[in-house]
Parts: sequence; C-alpha cells; structure tokens
Amino acid sequence: MYLDNAAGGLVPQRTLDAVQAYLSRFGSINSMPGHARGAEVLALKGRARAATALFLNAQPQEVAIGPSATALAFRLSAAFARLWGAGDEVIISELDHEANASPWRELERVGVTVRVWRARDDLTLHVEDLSALLSTRTRLVAFTAASNAFGVRTPVREAARLAREAGAWVMVDAVHMASHELPDVRAWGVDFLTFSPYKVFAPHLGVLFVRRELLAGLPVPKLEFVSDDDITKLEHGTPQYELLCGWLASLEYLRELGGHAELDRGALEAAFRRVAELESPVAAHLLAGLTGDTRVTLYGPHDLAGRVGTFGFRVAGELPEVTTARLRERGVSAASGHFYAVMPVRRLGLYPEGVVRVSIAHYTSLLDAQRLLDAL
Repeated sequence: MYLDNAAGGLVPQRTLDAVQAYLSRFGSINSMPGHARGAEVLALKGRARAATALFLNAQPQEVAIGPSATALAFRLSAAFARLWGAGDEVIISELDHEANASPWRELERVGVTVRVWRARDDLTLHVEDLSALLSTRTRLVAFTAASNAFGVRTPVREAARLAREAGAWVMVDAVHMASHELPDVRAWGVDFLTFSPYKVFAPHLGVLFVRRELLAGLPVPKLEFVSDDDITKLEHGTPQYELLCGWLASLEYLRELGGHAELDRGALEAAFRRVAELESPVAAHLLAGLTGDTRVTLYGPHDLAGRVGTFGFRVAGELPEVTTARLRERGVSAASGHFYAVMPVRRLGLYPEGVVRVSIAHYTSLLDAQRLLDAL
C-alpha cells in the first residue's frame, strides 16, 4: 500500500510511454531551429510552457520550468538579494518546507530581517497574526498553501490580500497543494508561486510562476544575451525535454480524468473536482481511524475542512522510524522524519526524529486506508 504520495506521486502509463517515445525519437537532441528535429524539440518546449500556464491560470511568459522548485526559489532569492538590504523585511510562515524558507533566509546575508508568521498550537495559520507582522518595511510574504508534513491548509487568498495591501510581494509554495487542488495564481492574488509536477503524477520537474509585471525588474543572475523581460532567464541550462514530454502526457491524463475532450482550464477544473470526490472518503476514513486510536497522536486540525489528505502522527512510546519499519513489514509504505518541514516539527518539540507521515492521492483506495489502520 503506497501512502507516501506527499514525497512524489505515481505516474500514468501514458507518461512512461511518452518519455520513452521521446528518447527513442530524439535522444538528447537540443532545441535548434536550423534542423527538423531541433525545431520539433523547440516546439515541445513551447507546448510545455503553455500547458503549465494553463495549469496555473497564468500566461506562458510567466512560467519558468526547471529541475526543482527549490532550485528555482534560490534563483529568485539571488535576484531579491540585489534589490533589498538593511531595513527591509521578509516574512516566512512557520509551516513551510525549507524550499520556501531557506532561500529567503539567505537574504539575511545582505541585511534583510526575516520574521516568522507563527502557527497556533493546532498548527493553523491565522491572518490576524500575519497582520501584526506587516509594516511598510515588508518586501515579501512567503507561505505554503498546505503543509507537506501535516496537511494543514492555509488562508492563501486572505493572506495574499493583506500582504498586497501592505505593499509586499506574495510568494506561495503550492508544491503540496497542487496534487489536491488546482492552483489559480489570479484568484489567489500571488506574485510568485512554485509547484513540482512530480507531485502531480509527472516526472521530476519544478515550476516557478512570476507575475509578468515584475519579471523585467528582477535582476536574476543570467546569461548575458537573455533579455530582462524573458522568463528563460530563470531557466539555467538545457531543459529536460523528455520530462517535459512526460509532463504533457500527465496533463492529458488529468484531462481524461475530468472527462473532457480538449485540454483547457475547464478540463483541469473538472479533473480536480474528480480528485476531490475520490480523496474525500479516503481522507475521512483515515482521519476517523487515526483520531479514534488512543495510542496515536495526530498533529494538526482534526477536521477535513482544515487539511488535505496528509497526516503526521506518532504512536505512543515508539520513534517514527520504528513505526514505519513495522508498517513496512505489513506491506504499508509510509514515511518518517521531518520532511524538510523543520520549523513546525521543532514547534512540536519533535525534531529531529519528526513524525510518521501517511499521504494519499486520488488513486488511494479505502482498502489502502484500512490496511494502514489495521496495521497500526
């Protein structure tokens, strides 16, 4: 029973076939428009950017695709370090994966002050606590859409609105949310956003959204000939073309899941409505089973409204790595550790061992959930 979807999803057969077909036809040919196959590869890159923009409700020129969300965030951090210094402030949330915390802590090297939007005891973030931290010195507010370790949802739209009203930019890590809820950069009102296609049933890639109006003013370290208003300034090196091909195939899988004939925003919205229908009963069953076991301490909200289908817990008297080893013997694949969510794990006094994490996707069944509960 695979219950480690927060670390990376399974992929559709069509995605495997697409990667193999690409490599069989193109090998490692690069995007050179001077010959036929090079032109095809260049066109593939354009299709992948446009489809990714569709996934985010963005424009293609606002979407950078790279090796990982972490790598892209550090590239953005390098630009911020050239814009800000002493007297400027950045706010990060206590729930974040270090991919949306460490890059902004790097700004302390140039004199920027980093403040932390603290979570409450139930690991929820409240906008009134953020409001108390905002000032005219705040340049960036960075927070996750959902905790990768505990599944806690955050008030994305409300926090983004408060930050914008204070004159700050908004950076959202949607890596964990993107497999459960379709991101919408316009509706959410964000300036920057990252997610990882490999968490969305695709190969290992990372994506960064940059609001078009801000792109030219970001002094990103780049190749000299790339213009300031070109999103490719954030895409260092040669793209992983075969993985772009796989990502396109995964998006077609989502189109089919939503029951649409064409890949458009409506098709993706329908797909994620189906995802929610499939996940909800499984998440509810796990939540009831975990909260009903007196030997289990579940961290975070004890209601589905406040979380996605990811659960961080401990079994009484047992270290997480021991629990996962015992689960493995019973055919259940769960995970243990802090999952780079160092701040919330420390907040709970559970660092460095962390928690046991089980995480579902839309293909997780009630049988999978019951197998875990039986094993516990």
